[in-house]
Amino acid sequence: MNEYDLVNLLIKKNYHITTAESCTGGLVSASIVSVADASKVLKEAYVTYAAESKTSILGVDPKTIEMYNVVSEEVAKEMAFGAKIRSGADIAISVTGMAGPSTDGIIEVGTVCFGVVTNTTYETKTVYFGNIGRNVVRAKATAFAIEFAYEVLKNE
Repeated sequence: MNEYDLVNLLIKKNYHITTAESCTGGLVSASIVSVADASKVLKEAYVTYAAESKTSILGVDPKTIEMYNVVSEEVAKEMAFGAKIRSGADIAISVTGMAGPSTDGIIEVGTVCFGVVTNTTYETKTVYFGNIGRNVVRAKATAFAIEFAYEVLKNE
């Protein structure tokens, strides 16, 4: 599945979407916007690269970051819930990861966590893409986020 499938499914369901991105830096929302009629479904997009932005803009609890790390399913979940609540969208996608090339010594380069929150459910996943280069990790994470959101929405 790709961004065209996601946009069409959102239109079919009459849903609005929002994104909360860190390591992808807006690539997920840019992928959605690349599709004609994206304006019918994209509500808002947040790029919260710094931990402080995740807390101040999306409402991620600093204790969650402290306890689990900024690259964690727990933070991805809170990012998605925060974006959904703040935007009023029907579905939110979040992405937080370590694209590299350097690491914090705790999380391996190529580790990315995702969250998808809808009106009725939420799911999180962690994917290790490998130390394959910063922009390749970002591109693969973007494609995965779109597919993940599509699958969750389709099964809702």
